[in-house]
Amino acid sequence: MGSPAVASLIAHLVFWGLLLWGLVARDLRPRWAIALLLLWFLTPVGLSYVPYGPPLFSSVVAVLDIVLVFIVFKGDVRLT
Repeated sequence: MGSPAVASLIAHLVFWGLLLWGLVARDLRPRWAIALLLLWFLTPVGLSYVPYGPPLFSSVVAVLDIVLVFIVFKGDVRLT
């Protein structure tokens, strides 16, 4: 398993974890959750029409992770 596969796996785990955390903590409205799930579900369909698009799915999931971090944590996460 190469590093792109590991990065994709981490991005997907973080996506599902933040989605559940946001719903349980009530930081994420159900409409936003449905919108993010629709984006996650429909992205492979849209990327299939783009040349060399399907490998970009993990990048789109990473962008959705960033959106979820901003929503759930109400801003950026401080590392220090």
